[in-house]
Amino acid sequence: SPAAVKAGAVVIDNSSAYRLDDDVPLVVPEVNGEDVKKHKGIIANPNCSTTIAVTAINELNKYSKIKRMIVTTFQAVSGAGVNGIRELDKQIKDISEGKEVEIKTFSYQIAYNAIPQIGSFDEMGYSQEEMKLQNEGRKILHNPDLKVNCTCVRVPIYRSHSESITIETEEEITPEKARELLSKAEGVKLIDDLENNKYPMPLDTSDQDLIYVGRIRKDISCDKSLVLWCCGDQIRKGAATNAVQIAEVLVKENLI
Repeated sequence: SPAAVKAGAVVIDNSSAYRLDDDVPLVVPEVNGEDVKKHKGIIANPNCSTTIAVTAINELNKYSKIKRMIVTTFQAVSGAGVNGIRELDKQIKDISEGKEVEIKTFSYQIAYNAIPQIGSFDEMGYSQEEMKLQNEGRKILHNPDLKVNCTCVRVPIYRSHSESITIETEEEITPEKARELLSKAEGVKLIDDLENNKYPMPLDTSDQDLIYVGRIRKDISCDKSLVLWCCGDQIRKGAATNAVQIAEVLVKENLI
């Protein structure tokens, strides 16, 4: 990236190298698109699960500042690249044929399993992926005091991450108000019709750019707290689409 910048290019970097660099904007256009204007040649694209979460909660956070989040992510194998997809395919086939399962990409068998580890663990027992949501979320939402407790789980789904999110806000947001806000939120599609069993699922969000949000309800264990469920394609909005949207902001604002 620095070499490209030196040559006169503006770089949208999808790696984790610059995300927490104070001199590099970390941008989800629907949330903090204005930060693009601060770039010095490099703009960082956030982690996929972070992008999905902050897009889902952005309008709620604007209505009443979020103090705390509890998040569990259910992350598709394609988040580990094509080798993750191939390993799930092969394990399902081998199991059906009575063959021994071969493990290469993930720490354990992923077929018919759930692995509560993505990345290495720190001294507190949190994985790298789990800390990204707090560290990146604080920067994107301009909220350095945001507290996030996250558990990230790899699941045997090909595409689209799902997230269970509990937010605690400064002022109460009723489920009805949350639905009203999210029904108009940029980058979000509200799917929340429990009478007809309608809610977001990863099969529905795969190959889509929107983040689907539903299962909105009051947290019965805490005041001023809401629970929601969201799904998003981590390859598109979680990575490629978000990068393209950043480029579109650059062009629109004549920043390149």
